[in-house]
Amino acid sequence: MSRRWLRDSAAITALVVLWLFFFWRLFTPIASDQASLKQGDFSAQFVTFAAYQYERLSNGEIPLWNPYNNGGFPFIADTQAAVFYPPRLTTIALARLSGGWSYHALELEMTAHVLAYSLMMYIFLRRLTLKRNGSIAGSLTASIIASYGGFLSGYPPLQLALLEACIWLPLGALGLLEAARGDKIRYRWLAVTGLALGLSWLAGHPQSSYFLTLFYVVYFGYLVYIQRWRWTAFVTGIVIFGALAFGLAAVQLIPGLEYLPRTARADFGFDAKANGFPVQDLLQMLFPGILSLFSPLYVGFMALVLAALAVWRKMPQAVFFAAVCIFALLWSLGENSVLYPAIYNLLPGLRFFRGQERAAFLAANCLAILAGSGMAALFSWRPAQNDPDLSRLRRGLRWCFVFALAVLALVFVVRIGDQNNYHDALNRIAFATLIIGIVWLVLPTLLLARDQRLLWIIPAIIAFELFTVNWNAPSTYDPAPPGQQITISPPIIANTVLADEGTFRVDGFRGLGGNFGSMYGIQDIHGISPLFLSDAREIIEAGFPNPRAWELFAVKYVFSDWNELPIPSDIVDQGVDRFGAINLHELENPRPFAQIMFDARIAENHEAAMQLLQDAAINLRSTLILENEASFSADESGAASAEVTYFAPESIEIQTNSPADGLLSVALVYYPGWHAEIDGQQVPILRANGALSAIELPAGDHQVTFTYQPLSFRIGAAISLIGWVGLLAFLAVWGISELRHAKR
Repeated sequence: MSRRWLRDSAAITALVVLWLFFFWRLFTPIASDQASLKQGDFSAQFVTFAAYQYERLSNGEIPLWNPYNNGGFPFIADTQAAVFYPPRLTTIALARLSGGWSYHALELEMTAHVLAYSLMMYIFLRRLTLKRNGSIAGSLTASIIASYGGFLSGYPPLQLALLEACIWLPLGALGLLEAARGDKIRYRWLAVTGLALGLSWLAGHPQSSYFLTLFYVVYFGYLVYIQRWRWTAFVTGIVIFGALAFGLAAVQLIPGLEYLPRTARADFGFDAKANGFPVQDLLQMLFPGILSLFSPLYVGFMALVLAALAVWRKMPQAVFFAAVCIFALLWSLGENSVLYPAIYNLLPGLRFFRGQERAAFLAANCLAILAGSGMAALFSWRPAQNDPDLSRLRRGLRWCFVFALAVLALVFVVRIGDQNNYHDALNRIAFATLIIGIVWLVLPTLLLARDQRLLWIIPAIIAFELFTVNWNAPSTYDPAPPGQQITISPPIIANTVLADEGTFRVDGFRGLGGNFGSMYGIQDIHGISPLFLSDAREIIEAGFPNPRAWELFAVKYVFSDWNELPIPSDIVDQGVDRFGAINLHELENPRPFAQIMFDARIAENHEAAMQLLQDAAINLRSTLILENEASFSADESGAASAEVTYFAPESIEIQTNSPADGLLSVALVYYPGWHAEIDGQQVPILRANGALSAIELPAGDHQVTFTYQPLSFRIGAAISLIGWVGLLAFLAVWGISELRHAKR
């Protein structure tokens, strides 16, 4: 046992060393050597949302609502915000201890997830191949392939929620494997699967968690089948880990389920969801980067050979993982294969997700698991020189090398005049051909060697291949310190907006961009979160310039490269963004955030209300479009006033004075969970102007309060509290029991 433990310790140490090497440019204190994740979704979506989360949690507040992007939206319900994801909460706590939020904090969170994934994959393969001589080598091999192959080292670091939702696959699979290891199902191990699945759903990429859920269900069904257990064991097991996962993630899932049908995503049809890899992208499993910027299907040639050997040598569960791999590959093609159209109406929940190429994450995991199993199989295969299986292996590798040479020659001839891409494509294909040649020459020789320790050369070849292709890839990393990517403090031009103490919004499509309004505390009507309330989006994203959206959403400032807007404005500041020079326009007569009105048009339904918004004959400053009947009488006499006296994300206070009954129109999006009170008495909120809110207001002086207290969050939080307390108590009791058993 001590010798085995030393070998495991050496393998785990090797994984840590490889991890440190792969990310050393993110860790080094030498500024001239530093690299950082490229700007894009990582900076504009994840860093900015996490900065808002950091700010609110640091102040002891739960970020339920975010008024700073998309005209306002339920932050807790936007899955990619990952408000209660435990590793994110850990990152925020560490950032607070180290001096504040930074770009680098989220980079470190990404690298920590890669290391955790590497170690979890190692443990899973060790248990899967436990009785094999090559178990340690196979587990090390699988971890290297899974962690540094084309999928996890490509775009997932930039799409952080996707990476963090995916990495829990081996932990949950371990729980299922252990649950099915004995003569009877060991239900306690399903708590591990429930934990892994719950963490995945909390991580913020529902599509990846959906794939993971399907994988766990199918894998557990396979294990129950090979154990010849009754179907009741299958159903009971799914209920256990499924209920636990839901309980852990309910605090985000329930608000998310309330939000999703109201977003623009709900209107997507088959054509918008069916995109996937072009069929030719399968070539990038051998020749990475020759057809697209990223090659998520690439695991290296040696890994493909080992995966095939696992099936050929009939390793445990190899057929299952091969079948899932093929299914996932076909799924990743989307509409380019008949599989996705066939299952579109069969699998519940599938129609919520677009971008079917993300199914590649299952294929990449299965290939890594198969390759690890194949590596373990090599230690049990001692072929003779004239072994027919060895001869078949040599012939197969030789034909692969011939094919690679043919592709290399074809590219050399056909693309010789393409100066832009010629050298890149040629270099990549030449390197792949070199690796194929090395495998052809080395693998049979290693199998014939008397000293099996020479087989450890194979994971070294795999690491060399994957690191050469994926380390420091320019598609993922910039050769610049993280502090140069974005500034956590607002740009100079935004200081004019921040100095204005009023309550208003801005059009920050230029000058702010992304979700930077959330990080700088500026209420922007734009944002890049894929979940955008459909009614608000229909108004806001109608184009630029958009005076109607500026009017409805109380926009006071507009960032633009235009020198003149279609409505009166003054240029009050100038600056630059990544596209060039910009002006900051202050509108001469912006609509106030809260306004008392005495005229209304009642629309028959929501569609009619949206049509009335386009009617140029309606003065939206004096006439409110309602979808609810109002009981006030339109009898305006004298001046009315409405002043926002307090504004916070989940609470707005307005002091009003009106000479007659009227309507208080507020530039607050209409959404469940908002409650309105007049002098402490709750009143109903009306849907106004297609996407916003209003209340009936009696004459006189009144204190009006809008508060966001969503029932969906309270229910979800209660369920999650029970789930987490119950899980931690169970794990503690289980751990104590195991320790006592070990001492006997």
